Amino acid sequence: MNAKERIEELRALLNFHNYLYYVENAPKISDYDYDIMLRELSDLEAAHPEYASPNSPTNRVGSDITATFTQVRHRFPMLSLSNTYSLEEIADFDSRIRKEAGGDFEYVCELKFDGTAISLTYENGELVRAVTRGDGTAGDDVTANVRTIRSVPLKLLGNDYPAFFEIRGEIFMPHASFRKLNREREEIGEVPFANPRNAAAGTLKQQNSAVVAQRGLDSFLYDIQGENLPYASHYENLQKAKSWGFKVSPDMRKCRTLEEISAYIAYWDKARETLPYDTDGVVIKVNEYNVRRQLGSTAKAPRWAVAYKFKAEQALTRLLSVDFQVGRTGAVTPVANLTPVQLAGTTVKRASLHNAEQIALLDVRVGDMVYVEKGGEIIPKITGTDISQRPTDSTPFVFTDHCPECGTPLVKPEGEARHYCPNQLHCPPQILGRIIHFISRRAMNIDGLGEETVELLYEKGLIGNIADLYDLKREQLSVLPRLGEKSADNIVTSIENSRKVPFGRVLYALGIRFVGETTAKNLASHFRTLDNLLKASREELTEAEEVGGKIADSIVRYFADPENAAIVDRLRAAGIRFEIEEKEAQANTLAGLSFVISGTFENHSRDELKELIEEHGGKNLSTVSSNTTYLLAGAKAGGAKLTKAKKLGIRIISEADFMAMIGTAAPSVTLQTGSAATPAENGENTAQGSLF
Repeated sequence: MNAKERIEELRALLNFHNYLYYVENAPKISDYDYDIMLRELSDLEAAHPEYASPNSPTNRVGSDITATFTQVRHRFPMLSLSNTYSLEEIADFDSRIRKEAGGDFEYVCELKFDGTAISLTYENGELVRAVTRGDGTAGDDVTANVRTIRSVPLKLLGNDYPAFFEIRGEIFMPHASFRKLNREREEIGEVPFANPRNAAAGTLKQQNSAVVAQRGLDSFLYDIQGENLPYASHYENLQKAKSWGFKVSPDMRKCRTLEEISAYIAYWDKARETLPYDTDGVVIKVNEYNVRRQLGSTAKAPRWAVAYKFKAEQALTRLLSVDFQVGRTGAVTPVANLTPVQLAGTTVKRASLHNAEQIALLDVRVGDMVYVEKGGEIIPKITGTDISQRPTDSTPFVFTDHCPECGTPLVKPEGEARHYCPNQLHCPPQILGRIIHFISRRAMNIDGLGEETVELLYEKGLIGNIADLYDLKREQLSVLPRLGEKSADNIVTSIENSRKVPFGRVLYALGIRFVGETTAKNLASHFRTLDNLLKASREELTEAEEVGGKIADSIVRYFADPENAAIVDRLRAAGIRFEIEEKEAQANTLAGLSFVISGTFENHSRDELKELIEEHGGKNLSTVSSNTTYLLAGAKAGGAKLTKAKKLGIRIISEADFMAMIGTAAPSVTLQTGSAATPAENGENTAQGSLF
């Protein structure tokens, strides 16, 4: 077999197994075997660039090349849907359809996904273009970004598809991806996205497709446009499209009567809360294309379809006051204090107001009766005001112009929605926030110093910045309330141990704005020493992986500040590791692999195993998902994690298996891919199989 034939064979195999994993949720090979094939393909493509293809599976990771979006006209207009909010309106829709269409026809009911609409064009079985809705007539070409979404096929399966067609659907962000993204944004000082829909839309418009590849977008396809389609009906064509590799919702149903439609809506109005993604309604469509053509469309919407919108669960309560909270990065967030009210099974007393622009947009005032919603939000938010109940002496809300903690005038950077306190080195909550971030488990991992203890040390004048931690003495700590000699010994020992924390985690611990865990590791790997990093120009900083201009500017500003520089010098004098060790630079055994750890282990603690994973280039995840490569399971491993690993086909390995992977022990007998066998019961692997 020559190189071209092998490249084509590998692409076909990888596309097929990608479909099984991300669409069918039924993988037949391990992630390890998949990665081996992907690596072989990557090597062959590098050696034979003449066989390059934009739809190769190797392009799923995206590119760091910045691109601008061009406008593309839709061959078939992307119309909107008329919205309804009651079953009575659905009944009116049904009556009109039956009167105008006559004869016999079916409806198709589908969930209305809360994301961003996309149109995908395929020619001869390959993806050639992905375009956003735009104004319905033309949209942005986001093909490079969509190619990174693994549930979107780059090359179709089979050979019975039309030579040319468009398929429409929704790009969305699952809840797990949304929570992960917002955690990362908050820890680097970025404003979190308000909801998964905004996050999906913002991600799809990223100029860097490598960023898109990391954010865990997903898709459902729900409409085919083109000639020579296999069937004369919508439902049957989508079922056929599924065989070509498209991800089609399994919850689509054919309905013949209004009663069946009502039952579908009633079921999903409750069951949607269990879905791992947001839905905001149900779409009812006529199934037969000939009836659709008979009914036609208005200028904005088809007459043969309608969207029923679920009512967001909300409550009406009074806004009593607004507090301003100052975060570690100086971001000032307004938080509403409310008369307690029941919402989605919990008592809500506080809600986010996001920023000054949102308050002005809603015209929210103290004393107003306000609507509070949860929806897909992590924190309840205020969505509106009942002006009819507004007090007569009400006055517009005025956003504070000074820091509520230190009195410093606030600043609002151009292009940002939030106000910031610029007094980062002397504003108490910012100081405390940076120290708490510095000692956290994923940073310097200093045990025994919780938030209350840090606040106590600050109040007593024992610490004023992160460098002061390394001057603490046992005798200073042991006399403090709630501590004592044993606690003091533990704290001092943990501080001493933190001097061994790897350089990448030290960079993350410094709390440089926009520098999260991954970026810090990339910077450490690229520059290898702090001195090299300090000497780097803005342009040189952007050469490191995932470092753009905004991050580079933040790094330059941080180290240019004399007080920050003095703190760094003190940390260096205290023996903090400011260079990457040779073993760190060389350890790449687990690169590209991600692990979830569950249970207890014979020879290592869970934290030690996590450390080993990171030292060898792997990634730790907190929950089992399709992004997980291995579940490292010990005795009493969580049953839910084992069950989900089995469902997703994720390989479950033992402590001995893991040590063999990093080359420190021989492999034991391992579990088969996706097995949920004995680790939860007795901590031993009994199923047959080999790790490699």
